[in-house]
Amino acid sequence: MKTIQHHYSANFDWIENLAKQFGGKVEGNFIIVPEDIQIGTRYFLNCGEGIMAYYINVEYKKNFRLIQKNLEDDFVGLYYNLTDGEATLSVNNLMYDVSRWQYNVSAIDSSLESEYNVTVGSKTYALCIFIKKTIIKEYLKKNNILFNNIDEIIDPQKNTIIRFDRMGNDSFHLLADLKKLKVGGPIFDLNLTATVHMLIANYLKKMSTKRIIIQTVNQHDLASIISIQKYLIENIENHFPSIKLLAEKANMSESKFKNLFHKITGDTPNVFFMENKLLEAKDLLDTKQLSISQVSDKLHFTNNSYFASKFKEHFGLSPKTYVKDL
Repeated sequence: MKTIQHHYSANFDWIENLAKQFGGKVEGNFIIVPEDIQIGTRYFLNCGEGIMAYYINVEYKKNFRLIQKNLEDDFVGLYYNLTDGEATLSVNNLMYDVSRWQYNVSAIDSSLESEYNVTVGSKTYALCIFIKKTIIKEYLKKNNILFNNIDEIIDPQKNTIIRFDRMGNDSFHLLADLKKLKVGGPIFDLNLTATVHMLIANYLKKMSTKRIIIQTVNQHDLASIISIQKYLIENIENHFPSIKLLAEKANMSESKFKNLFHKITGDTPNVFFMENKLLEAKDLLDTKQLSISQVSDKLHFTNNSYFASKFKEHFGLSPKTYVKDL
């Protein structure tokens, strides 16, 4: 496994170092990496004051571990990741899947360290956006987005920005359209800049409708929440455990646990558990080895009717229609 330790920022100071770590070089706006390591494209672009885009469309020829230790805590990274293959984000040796079908968008404060692991043969299509926290405030005002407590949210002494989520259809289509274009040149740069600004606006509008918990998060607490996510997924076939049990496993009070879980995932533990249970149900139906009733029983839904209603609520069609469409 090839290990790279690097940093990002909302300006150009990380690019030469990252290229060197890959054993590559910088040519114009491209980071050229040897083909025995990867094939594909790495491209960077300044998309406005305090906003940097990093476009990645590659296939890995080796297993990689990328350790990110930023030098500044004045920016936020928005990571849109549509990897096909095996990719994980690790915090304190606790991992969770990041890919097209798992968590595929995250907002991570530059003060936090992370470790990204990806396996040979995986194909990563990702857009990383680095935006200075001071620019976020200006961006909200310019786009008429109302955000309570924004000064506290972007204050590193009061709050750590951290959120793992799944992107909406609008963001997915923006990235899909961008992928169709030839990388480089004024037309691509114009489209990349427009995509970056629309993604930022979409994300901030979405966050403005949610309750934002003002709270700093240390590496230990973040690792504890991720361990609970992992525990819930590993026990996805069972009934939802109690909040009391989960809080005890995280070594937190119930109120702290619920607040931190919601801050990091954007969901309550119950909603997180149900969404992943439904994704597991969809995967089981995809194999065509179990009937709808058997899937419902295997995942301990109350009854088939409840399973069907939750499935339709989440995916927009009933299990019966989904299986028929397969």
